[in-house]
Amino acid sequence: MRSGRKRGWTVWARRLPALLIGLAALALLGGWLTLRASLPVLEGRRHSPLLAASVTVARDADGVPAISGANRLDLAYATGFVHGQERFFQMDLLRRSAAGELAELFGPKALPLDRAHRLHRFRARAQVALQRLSPQERGFIERYVAGVNDGLDALGARPFEYLLSGAAPRRWSAADSLLVIWAMYFDLQGNQEPRELARGWLMDKLDADQRAFLLPSSSRWDAPLDAPGIAQAPAPIPASAPAWWTGGAAAPARQVAGIGFTDAVGSNNYALAGTRTASGAAIVSDDMHLGLQLPNIWYRLALHYPDAQGRQRRVVGVTLPGAPPTVIVGSNGDLAWAFTNSYADTLDLVRLQEDPAHPGQVRTPSGWETPAEHAETILVKGQPAQRLLVRETSLGPIRDAGGARYAVHWVAHDPAAVNLHHLRLERAATLEEGLAAAADDGIPAQNIVLGDTRGNIGWTVAGALPDRAALRGQDSGAVSFPLAYDGGAPTWNGLLAPAAHPHLINPPGGQLVTANSRQLAGAGAELLGDAGFDLGARARQLGERVRSLGARADVAAAFRACLDDRALYVDGWRTRALGVLDEAALAGHPQRAAFRRLLLAGWDGHASVGSVGYRLAQQWRWSLHDVLFAGANAQMGALDPKASMLAATSRWGDVVERLLDARPPAWLPRGYRDWRAVELAAIDRTIAELTADGTPLAQATWGRRNTAAIAHPFTMALPFLTRWLGAPPDQLPGDANMPRVAGPKFGQSERMTVSPGREEEGLFDMPGGQSGHPLSPFFLRGHEAWVKGEARPLLPGAAQYTLVFTK
Repeated sequence: MRSGRKRGWTVWARRLPALLIGLAALALLGGWLTLRASLPVLEGRRHSPLLAASVTVARDADGVPAISGANRLDLAYATGFVHGQERFFQMDLLRRSAAGELAELFGPKALPLDRAHRLHRFRARAQVALQRLSPQERGFIERYVAGVNDGLDALGARPFEYLLSGAAPRRWSAADSLLVIWAMYFDLQGNQEPRELARGWLMDKLDADQRAFLLPSSSRWDAPLDAPGIAQAPAPIPASAPAWWTGGAAAPARQVAGIGFTDAVGSNNYALAGTRTASGAAIVSDDMHLGLQLPNIWYRLALHYPDAQGRQRRVVGVTLPGAPPTVIVGSNGDLAWAFTNSYADTLDLVRLQEDPAHPGQVRTPSGWETPAEHAETILVKGQPAQRLLVRETSLGPIRDAGGARYAVHWVAHDPAAVNLHHLRLERAATLEEGLAAAADDGIPAQNIVLGDTRGNIGWTVAGALPDRAALRGQDSGAVSFPLAYDGGAPTWNGLLAPAAHPHLINPPGGQLVTANSRQLAGAGAELLGDAGFDLGARARQLGERVRSLGARADVAAAFRACLDDRALYVDGWRTRALGVLDEAALAGHPQRAAFRRLLLAGWDGHASVGSVGYRLAQQWRWSLHDVLFAGANAQMGALDPKASMLAATSRWGDVVERLLDARPPAWLPRGYRDWRAVELAAIDRTIAELTADGTPLAQATWGRRNTAAIAHPFTMALPFLTRWLGAPPDQLPGDANMPRVAGPKFGQSERMTVSPGREEEGLFDMPGGQSGHPLSPFFLRGHEAWVKGEARPLLPGAAQYTLVFTK
């Protein structure tokens, strides 16, 4: 009997591995089938009683849809359907980011961001903004919402991100689409608070002369649209340095790889007038720089529908999934338009006074007031909900920082900060109509360049701008610091009227170029202020490259201008480094000798992936920054993680160059015998950092530093999924301060060049492809072309998949 049992257990023991393997295979098969079920519907017929007539969604081999229908309202529904099917999790993250609701998905680690964003109570503001929409606008957004939710319901399984997390997707609402616009306010203007805190820290520790020197308002690199440069002499180097400048030893050596792209802001756009093009129509090019992840923030499409006059319209470009379904940048056959972040000053921190004689009140420039209190509940995955008490003044919510209290006075809080007026831009037929529509657009303030079929070009700032009427004729830089409660420096009051937005039309030279640097030198500059303009080197280089296109430019040549990776800015730093490395500096220092040799032999004049010389020169610049500013950065960082000298001014490099040229003894950092020792210490620091992992200096190429790390957000929590949810680790040419901005997780989120009315000639590329689903045929489609800078057609190709919606 026992022998039989023993034989039975032996048989089971032999079968158990096979059984376990079979169960594992079944589990994998089940998981794969479930993932497959979360893929979108690409073909067939679907019905919706909301439609006035049938709508066709014809996708090409890359998954780019051409959506055709009888009216714009029906197309909003179909756009919502494809967004909901292919991008719902991305949309969910955007609305949750704006509303401060990420901890509900990701747990306590998201609480700091949720608390910071919930302070602004944008979900409550969205309900107010919805009431301001016209019935037609409300109907448009509701039709999109219906499409999103129908698309979500039509999936065979919930989007794969929710399968992995165990969460359930929450249905879309009209308020959510407005929240997505506010998510872009955070993305594009979210550095203004830490910038003001950093500048406030500096103001408290600098006298007027030191402040003028360390925080210059202009640079020789500036390339405004209305002048060759800024006619303003730099402030003299003060006779004494601030106490903190020499108050401690040089910062310890550390990896500074993260610094490299903290100053890699913004985007490029440019327009060529018909007098400069082969066809006579304007050429408009757009190259928006944003954080890179999978899926890409943009969703490409083309829309076909008859307008109110019965004329067949085609609008092509990119949409922002979740936002009201308009074409963000693109061309409508009559007009093309493109954006870059304007860095206009749209936020003030106003210091509040408190006094025991006024319990529960704060003093603002308008007097004493009792803040309204709002109890906000933040849901946290796996933990009890958190309570946040938001106190709000007439100027905005109260933020504490560094023992002080401030009212955050931000245009994003204004009820008119979001709207659906972008539809007017999408329909505009002339340059004048486009400029007027852009200025009234409810979006974060953007440089917009436009061009029409007749060859006209123009620029203005689209979106909400504060009305700083009290500053006209004064120094707008005064409000880039926290303002006192006594109103000595006035804050803004209401939004600037659209008709008052500065603008330029058909400038001499036939071109307009913006790249996040200072746009104006003359009239109108004070209306924009300075919320962290880029240095200007990129704008100047791009402007020169566009100018070199000559008088008969075509779309292909215009597209290539944004791929310019010549190292014109860093070349000056390389020359400085070579000047330091003389025979005395090299004696007894073989690594310095190698450094000099590689600066010469390893330099090709570009931020190319194989260039060692470029990396050494750029890293030396960052090392000098650390030697001089790391101590101050640590103190500023206590106010806000993003507060630093880089946040306070993009022109810190100009300051360092002036110090290295003048070598003032009073500004020599403690611990160094002279300025030459500072420069050599930065070179030694660079060598130590680049070889710390055992890499020989000769192999420290720019490509090793600038390797793409583009992946789905889920990989931050589950890095082992990067193999399936990430793009290849391509080495990328390009860097900050040149048109081809490229970083591991930041860079050119799309490239588009088009002449309105000649969209068939238009060119485009985009990282990541249309889909973030690893089993989609569109996952990473076109990504390799983006890495190589190879242009592909703007218009969708031949239909490979057709989905028809019927009434």
